Amino acid sequence: MTSGSRIGIVGAGVAGLACAKVLSQAGFPVEVFDRAPDVGGVWSATRRYPGLRAQNSKTTYAFSDHPMPEDFPRWPDGQQMQAYLAGYAQQFGLGPHLRLGTEVLAADPVDSGWLLEVRDRDGVHRATCDHLIVANGVFSDPVLPDLPGAAAFRAAGGRLCHVSQFHDVEHARDRSVVVLGYGKSACDVAEAVSHIADETTVVARRLTWKMPRKLGFGVDYERLLLTRMGEAHFASRFPRLAERLLERLAFRQSNMDLLQERVTRKLRLREHDLVPTGSISEMATAGAALATEGFVEQVEAGRIAVHRDTEIVELIGGQHGPAVRLADGSLKLAELVICATGYRQEVPFLTPFVRRALTDEVGDFRLYRHILPVHVPNLSFAGYNSSTASALSAEVGAQWIAGLLTGKFVPPMPELMDTEIDERLSWSRERSDGKHAHGASVIPFSLANVDEMLDDLGTPLPLTSRLAQWVRPLRPTSYRGVLRNHAVAAPVAPATAAVADR
Repeated sequence: MTSGSRIGIVGAGVAGLACAKVLSQAGFPVEVFDRAPDVGGVWSATRRYPGLRAQNSKTTYAFSDHPMPEDFPRWPDGQQMQAYLAGYAQQFGLGPHLRLGTEVLAADPVDSGWLLEVRDRDGVHRATCDHLIVANGVFSDPVLPDLPGAAAFRAAGGRLCHVSQFHDVEHARDRSVVVLGYGKSACDVAEAVSHIADETTVVARRLTWKMPRKLGFGVDYERLLLTRMGEAHFASRFPRLAERLLERLAFRQSNMDLLQERVTRKLRLREHDLVPTGSISEMATAGAALATEGFVEQVEAGRIAVHRDTEIVELIGGQHGPAVRLADGSLKLAELVICATGYRQEVPFLTPFVRRALTDEVGDFRLYRHILPVHVPNLSFAGYNSSTASALSAEVGAQWIAGLLTGKFVPPMPELMDTEIDERLSWSRERSDGKHAHGASVIPFSLANVDEMLDDLGTPLPLTSRLAQWVRPLRPTSYRGVLRNHAVAAPVAPATAAVADR
């Protein structure tokens, strides 16, 4: 593609903003569409729930060339994260490229690129672009379970909502609150409301392992998931020397057993019957969870009750007020039910034909390097390598897309990419029992994924920085020089030339 090729980006979250910055600096005309009135994606004010806080510290969640403000706490909250991303957009002059409050309703492939149907405050309009980047995020379409009795429950005064739709903690004051789920968002919002609710109940179909921020003995969440030594403790697809050595010496399993025991004691899980089934290594099959600070303390104080290994089977209304029925037949008063039940991984604005070409029979996305669909031209994805290093992964992914569009990087033949995708998805399904975010997650191999993209571009991280990452958590600033040196300008098209497809 050339400097005149127009780039459309769906989504103004971390990945969308990184693509806008990298590609606009490369000389491409860029337009970013987002239905929210502000940038940030999951951090938007339209989606923030009480208790939302970054899983990463401000040191590891930052872009390589835009550190977080010094006055931010080590673990920024949702409002601070949105402010950080708004500052990123301002610093790199992305404002003119943003079309906020604008939803992409449909995107149809045409010979010259894509025809978009968008809706803003003035109505429905058409727009075009030569290359489309889907950066709508892996947490964009909330799943609200279809629970029987919802109409009667609401008629009795009950409120049912997804956690991403719950924005004001005061709505829980002096009410009986039931939180459905046990992921990070469930525990975050339960802890937040438990201080003012009449009672707070967490209903968990399955308990999952969570890492405290600090574990002692120099071990913490980031040292496990954002160092090369930490990654080596998880069985990878292509074991390297250190991983094979840990396995041969039986260190991997013994270290994970020790870690599991330390977490159990630190969070006092046995005392509260909160020990999950399965190994702690399952924590990083498709996502990684940081333990919510204060959650266990609220359980100990009787402010949070956890009903484990069960689920809500019915919502109840009637003269006695709103309630829920659990699988064991018990009833629980519930004036407010907050569903922290995840998100669908979908791209509803793409045509059915395109969606079929993007996914397989079980709905897993078939993307080379989690970015490139093999059989749909002029289309790429950003942020579909869900990671514990989201900002850096998005930034390197944006450079990968820039290299692709400028011709600096030429992908393998389609047959080879299809084979690679087949093998990766098969391995990922097996290790996660199918729970791998429809193939859009690289956790716990965030560093390996970044390495892979940089190797494709011919700009690997220097050896000294790689060696430091064996014991020290990732520092995005270490990648600043590599990414700056890789920055490219789009080739200029001759005045009479047509826009070239990829």
